Amino acid sequence: MSEQQLITVGKVSGIFGIKGWVKVFSFTDNREAILGYTPWVLKKGGEIQSFSVLNGMLQGKTVVVHLEGINDRDQAAALMGWDIFITPEQLPKAVEGEYYWSDLIGLKVETNQGVQLGIVDGLLETGANDVLIVKGDKERAVPFLQGQTVLDVDLQAGKMIVDWDPEF
Repeated sequence: MSEQQLITVGKVSGIFGIKGWVKVFSFTDNREAILGYTPWVLKKGGEIQSFSVLNGMLQGKTVVVHLEGINDRDQAAALMGWDIFITPEQLPKAVEGEYYWSDLIGLKVETNQGVQLGIVDGLLETGANDVLIVKGDKERAVPFLQGQTVLDVDLQAGKMIVDWDPEF
């Protein structure tokens, strides 16, 4: 599996206790939702390892996890700073008309007039609505408002049609 296909869901941020548990900084919307995905692919530098999640819980504001094969404090400490990934197949299927950010990144973006704006490079969560970061001849921030600025998303074709002024 290529690294591009993996989805980042967190980072090992510390150790918890003496029995090999690790503290995790979760990127999932619901912090403890990260516990529902197993196995995890951990990566640091060029090294990649896979671990099954044996147990985990919310401890205050921190998620703590026991990974298979990690049974003491030293083994847990060796994982500090590793990024946590899952495969796209581990995610529940998105409801019709809803998309994972990872599905949108890389889509070609064009206006409803056929003007190519570029590629979705990332997204920002603003509170009011998500914003697409589109990189092309220049960088644009396009609000992700389905039916308003975003007219069509075609994952199969790798394309998104937007109602957006190319000069903006």
